[in-house]
Amino acid sequence: MATILVVDDEIGIRELLSEILGDEGHAVLLAENAGQARALREQEQLDLVLLDIWMPDTDGVTLLKEWSVKGLLTMPVIMMSGHATIDTAVEATRIGALDFLEKPISLQKLLGAVEKGLARGKMVQSARALMQAQPKSNGNPPSSEQNPGETSVIEVDESPSGRALLELSKLKLDEPLRDARDAFERIYFEYHLRLENGSMTRLAERTGIERTHLYRKLKQLGVDVGRSSRRSSS
Repeated sequence: MATILVVDDEIGIRELLSEILGDEGHAVLLAENAGQARALREQEQLDLVLLDIWMPDTDGVTLLKEWSVKGLLTMPVIMMSGHATIDTAVEATRIGALDFLEKPISLQKLLGAVEKGLARGKMVQSARALMQAQPKSNGNPPSSEQNPGETSVIEVDESPSGRALLELSKLKLDEPLRDARDAFERIYFEYHLRLENGSMTRLAERTGIERTHLYRKLKQLGVDVGRSSRRSSS
């Protein structure tokens, strides 16, 4: 179950989205303006935000920019609007919005965007956990002194976290965003496949992605889903 904040000044939209997302098993918080959204952002651990662009006090793009500048954009945000221009959608994406939904929002598009947002949020959380688990250097350079005849040994961490950290260190941030994103997602899924010993059922539960979509995603990324091959490499 995820905690999702819906920010919209129209009560009908809030109630509809709350009902739909509640039926999907999520905990839904509601805000009718930016002020309430700020307060809930401070009080709750949010997994996803559905944010309307046009609101009476502060528009959604301004609130999104505020969160980004203050380092509070730690959860995926999906923008919503019935009157936004393409330029507005592009600006929101540039600031950090994950997706953009045009009103009236179809059920299929809503659930697809929410699934995508929650999956992205889990990937970011996993990446943070991996980076926090990386051993910290004490700031001292490695000693060049070595006894005669002594062989230097380089320890290689073969755990799932160690392998993932090694692959993350190879990511090229100067390549196109899509290529970098695909590389990160490949590392993410391979890491969790090793943790789950190749179980697609447990992987689907952990990532929050339906099995059919998950198989398609792994195939697209070139991730080997053969259980025997993963066991042999673990």
